[in-house]
Amino acid sequence: MKFATLSVGALTRAASLALMAALVVACGKSEPPPKPTPKSTDAAPKSVATSTLNVLATSDLRDAQPLEAMVQKATGVTIKFTYGGTMESTEQVLTGKTTADAAWFANAKYLLSDPQGQTRVKLQEKIMLSPIVVGVSESEVARLGWTDTTKVTWKTVADAAKSGKLKYALSNPATSNQGYMALVGVVAASTQKSEALTAADIDRKAVADFLRGYKLVGDNSTYLSEKFYEQQGVYVNAFINYESWLLSMNQSGKLKEQLKLFYPREGIATADYPFMLLNDAKRGEYQKVVDYLKGEEAQSWLAKTTLRRPVNPAVASAVSFPGGTLIELPFSPDRGLADGLIDAYLNEFRRPIASTFVLDVSGSMNNHGRRGDLINALHSIAGADASLTGRLARLSSREKVWMLPFSDNPGKLTSFEFPPATSTANAQKKAEVLEQVRGYATGLEMKGGTALYDAILAALNAMSAEQAKNRSYQYSVIAFTDGESNQGRNFAQFKEAYAALPEDARAIPVFTVAFGEANDSLLKEIAKMSGGRSFDARKTPLPAVFKEIRAYQ
Repeated sequence: MKFATLSVGALTRAASLALMAALVVACGKSEPPPKPTPKSTDAAPKSVATSTLNVLATSDLRDAQPLEAMVQKATGVTIKFTYGGTMESTEQVLTGKTTADAAWFANAKYLLSDPQGQTRVKLQEKIMLSPIVVGVSESEVARLGWTDTTKVTWKTVADAAKSGKLKYALSNPATSNQGYMALVGVVAASTQKSEALTAADIDRKAVADFLRGYKLVGDNSTYLSEKFYEQQGVYVNAFINYESWLLSMNQSGKLKEQLKLFYPREGIATADYPFMLLNDAKRGEYQKVVDYLKGEEAQSWLAKTTLRRPVNPAVASAVSFPGGTLIELPFSPDRGLADGLIDAYLNEFRRPIASTFVLDVSGSMNNHGRRGDLINALHSIAGADASLTGRLARLSSREKVWMLPFSDNPGKLTSFEFPPATSTANAQKKAEVLEQVRGYATGLEMKGGTALYDAILAALNAMSAEQAKNRSYQYSVIAFTDGESNQGRNFAQFKEAYAALPEDARAIPVFTVAFGEANDSLLKEIAKMSGGRSFDARKTPLPAVFKEIRAYQ
C-alpha cells in the first residue's frame, strides 16, 4: 500500500480547505408534506426520517464520537457508539453476545481470520488509515544514530531496545492491535520474508530483544499517553503507536519535547478501520452511514480532527502526511501465528509479573452475593474462564502472586509461583498452581471490619522487599474493597505513611477496585498517587474488571 509524501504542517491547512469545499451534503430523503388545510396554503417543514444503528467501537475511536451528530444530521440515521478493548470487542462479535448492529475496529484481521468471525460480519468497508510507527523524543534521535530515517527498520528498533538505548511505551500486545502488530513487524524483520508469516517464523530471540525496551505497559493509548507525559525523558524516550495518535500527542502541548516519527522501512502494519455490518436487518442504515463516512465532508473532518489518512481519493489528494512511500507488511491469514505469538508473549517474552491482591473479606462481603462475585473473579484469572479474553487474562508462566486478605487487620500473605513454560512437566505444575489459587479463593471467609489503608501499606512494603531481592519482575498491587475503611489508619494517616515509604515502594502502581459501598473518590486518589488506575465493579462485572487490570500488568 502506498501513500503520498506529506508535510505535517500542511495537514490542517489542506484538510480545512477540503472541508470547506465539502460543506454541502445530501440530507437524505424528505417526507412528503401533509395536505394543506382549507385555512392555510403553507407547506409543512420538511423532516428527515430517523432510524438507529448501534455501533460497537474499539476505544481508540473515542475521538470520532462527534460523528454521531454529523451522521444523524446528514443521513437521518442515529448512530450510537459503545466502546471496548480490541480483544474484548472481538470476543463479543465472535460469540454473538453483542447486540450491536455494526462494529468499527482499527483492524479486523484477527476477527476475520476466524471462520466464526467471517459468518458474523455481513459487510465491511475501510473508512480511514493509520500506520503503526515509532515516535522518538527529538533529543534522543542523534544518540540513537537515527539521523537517516531511510535506514531505520524494525531490526534497528529491536537492536536499540536490546542495548538499553530505546525505552518505549506500547499497548499490551495481547489485548491491542498496535502492540500485537509491532511484534509482527519484529518477526517479519527477523525472517526477511516477503510473503505472509506463519507460526513457524517466530524468532524468539528477536522478539525477546525487542521487548527488553518495553518499559511502559498499558491497555489503552489514553492511559499510556498520560503516563508518557509524566515519564518522558526519565523512564521512557519512545512511543510505538498509530501515526494519528503520535501526531495528536505532538499537537497536544503536553509533551516535554516533540516526537520524531519513524516508519520502519521493511514494512508497516496499517490500521484500515473497517466499518462492519453485523445485523443484516440494518443493511440500509449501514449503507447510508458508510456512504457518508467515505464522503468528502466526513473524510475531511476525520483527516483534520483525528489525523487519520482518508480513503477518499479526492480528499487524500488535498492533505499530506509524513513518511514518504510506505510499504505494507503482508497480512498473514495464519491464525496460529496470532495465537502462538500472543501466547509466547504472555508466557515467555514479557517481563514477568509479581503482584499482590489485597482482598476485602469483611463481614459486608457476605451481602448481595459479593463473596461469590469475588470468588468467581479470582477463579476467572486462575483458569476457569476459557473464553478468548479469559485465556489472555489468565495467570501466566513465571508469575508470582500473593493474596493478602484483610478485615479488622491485614491478614496473612499467601504466595503462589508459576514455573516457566519450558516443559510438559512445568505445564502440569502450572495447572496445579492455578488449581491452588482457585481453592484458596473458594475458602475465603468474610467477617469483621475494613482496614483497607493498613492492608495497602502492608502490600506495598511486602512488594518493596521482594523488589529489592529481584528487580527482573514488574510489581503491582490490586486493592479490592466493598466499603469505606473503618479500622486502622484513616485516609489522612494513610497519605502520611505512604509519603514516608521508600521511593521504590511509591513507584509500585496500585490498581483499586470499588465494589458495594466503597468510597470511589478516595480509591481514585490512591490509584493516581501511585501511578495505577481505578476501576468501578459496580458498573462492570467484577470478573471483567479483573481481566482489564491484567492488561495493565
